[in-house]
Amino acid sequence: MTTFVLVHGASSDHRYWSRLAPLLTVAGHTVVTPDLPVADETAGFTEYVDAVLTAVGERAPVVLVGQSMGAFTVPLVAAQVPTTLLVLLAPMIPAPRETAGAWWAATGHGAAMAAHARDLGLDPGDLDPVRAPREVFFHDLPAHLVAELEAEGAPPQAGAIFGMPYPLARWPDVPTRVVAARDDRLFPLPFVRRLAAERLGVDAEVVPGGHLCALGHPQEVATTLLRMVGELGSG
Repeated sequence: MTTFVLVHGASSDHRYWSRLAPLLTVAGHTVVTPDLPVADETAGFTEYVDAVLTAVGERAPVVLVGQSMGAFTVPLVAAQVPTTLLVLLAPMIPAPRETAGAWWAATGHGAAMAAHARDLGLDPGDLDPVRAPREVFFHDLPAHLVAELEAEGAPPQAGAIFGMPYPLARWPDVPTRVVAARDDRLFPLPFVRRLAAERLGVDAEVVPGGHLCALGHPQEVATTLLRMVGELGSG
């Protein structure tokens, strides 16, 4: 049995994992889905990590999965909890000491996203995540799910965390995998592949779906995670 700790991204909470977590549980595993203090302007990475540690409790060793900005939190948690595998899903792949705010320019994200928009026959402005969330985040989700997400609303995201010093001094000595979403409009596939190679020296695996792939394609994400854990055990 594996304990999966699923860490959501910015402006999100445990509900992001609502369609994936049951699939891992049915397969016989324990799933922990902590809520990060995303709305708290005073919360830094220490508080983000503490939220995960509190939820994990004594359930170690663990497999840590960080989605989007959750990829900033999970390597910090891995330094404090016995961890067998780190999985970064549709991720912001951080570099040591790089703030979440500096990440966008440092990675060339704007140019990558603009090029992807043009490849789709769209104007780059059409993929503004603030002005066009449906186009960026919900474009591949079924209508009933989009309606549910819009009715529930997203938790507000505090801006202060993006300027706070990132305490990662070096990547933890833990096997790390990157899973990119094939149709991600926020972090396009070529962009994630490049970052995975440049920053971690790994090839990104690909699952179907957009940035919210664990909602749109939970079975494929679950299958990928279970296979990775199985490969680790047989290695």
